[in-house]
Amino acid sequence: MSTPTETNAPSPDSGQRRREQRGWYVYDWANSVFMTSVVTVLIGPYLSNLACTSAGAPDSASCLDRSLSLTPLGLDFLSLHPNALYPALTTLAILLQIVLLPVVGSMADHSRYKKQWLFWLAFGGSLCTVGLYFAGGGYMVASVLFVLANVLYGLSIVVYNAFLPEIATPDERDRVSVTGWGIGYLGGALLLAVHLGLVTGADSLGIGTDDAARIAFVSVGFWWAGFTVMAIRPLRNRYGALAARGRGRAEVGRSLREFGRTLKDMRRYPNTILFLLAFIFFNDGVQAAIRYAAPFATQDLGLAQDTLIVTILIIQFVAFGGALLTGRVARVIGAKNTVMATLVVWGGLVAAAYFLPAGNVPLFIAMGVGIGLVLGGTQSLARSLYSQLIPRGREAEYFSLFQISDKGSTFLGSLAVTVAVSLTGGYRVAILSLLAFFVLGGILLWRTRIREGIIAVGNEVPDRL
Repeated sequence: MSTPTETNAPSPDSGQRRREQRGWYVYDWANSVFMTSVVTVLIGPYLSNLACTSAGAPDSASCLDRSLSLTPLGLDFLSLHPNALYPALTTLAILLQIVLLPVVGSMADHSRYKKQWLFWLAFGGSLCTVGLYFAGGGYMVASVLFVLANVLYGLSIVVYNAFLPEIATPDERDRVSVTGWGIGYLGGALLLAVHLGLVTGADSLGIGTDDAARIAFVSVGFWWAGFTVMAIRPLRNRYGALAARGRGRAEVGRSLREFGRTLKDMRRYPNTILFLLAFIFFNDGVQAAIRYAAPFATQDLGLAQDTLIVTILIIQFVAFGGALLTGRVARVIGAKNTVMATLVVWGGLVAAAYFLPAGNVPLFIAMGVGIGLVLGGTQSLARSLYSQLIPRGREAEYFSLFQISDKGSTFLGSLAVTVAVSLTGGYRVAILSLLAFFVLGGILLWRTRIREGIIAVGNEVPDRL
């Protein structure tokens, strides 16, 4: 157990830091399968199939009919197009996270048991994912379990990210962040390859595509929980300033008051605020592109699910190399300039996606390669930059704001996609709208003075920004 004399500063023992960093990487390996196999590939088409069947559509092609309607819980005011169920559920999950993230982040900072928080949040999310197997053919039960798993995943990431300033010095953070992200892509790719064999071989196994997806959900849940146990072993619980003030107890009232003080205190750091605003916009484009690639491919482009999985699998492997590559580029031109460059690439990709012909597999795969090259670098370097712009001892609390910005941006994107799909019956127009988010995010990031912001919060300025 940590002693009251411990702080949240990185350990001076480089060997101990390396051990903790390796454990931290393992959680990226553990949780990435949820985003890759469940959120990005399987759950969108799975829920759309359940919803379309409930609405009376005989197949996915017929579900593009704008007259189709779904009425959850029999409430007319909740009526929506079946294809809009998945983005609507994502919007709901994000709203719940926005409410819960500051509470969990502040409570984790007050507690001396941060690694236990990470374990139980991950375990709860994995349990809900396994539960999708038992949801049967009803879209309501599957919807509830997906929302819960999504919320718990997001809460676990807040605690996970808060370890970064504790286990890495300022000059190490770009490397540690991109390495973790890259290893996560490898883990996601490995299990997704298994799921590809499962989906493509469903007929020979005597099961349907939906049954194959349900089996995949179980494997994701066990993977997530099992590797989380391995991840938390090397991590240390630190007894920082907020935990000392709260005597190591995570109390909701004190945590909320402390979070309120954090919001007021943040006004002293205008560059931190400006960076978060930039992140909200450009991350909106990234997250929406990831989340809605599957329904866009299957519904609008008419691609088979095995083609989609192969493309996502290619993205995962390319993203591993892309994350490491952008990390190297950042050491030459700086993290901020590298993120700016990736945003230019993102803008070109989403603009091209609008004109992508239906059924054109080579072009779709080529776009996937482009996404893989910039995906890891944009997100991992943004995380690393933010870790430089927050004061020590309040990592989980400030990273809850980062995660709120993450989910807030995803909320805007999901809401826009929900409206666009409800009006048009497809995803093409919604994809094009993402261009505005990359442009606005890039402008705000360009205006952020990173060095000035790091000095303002009292952190050491790394050699290269």
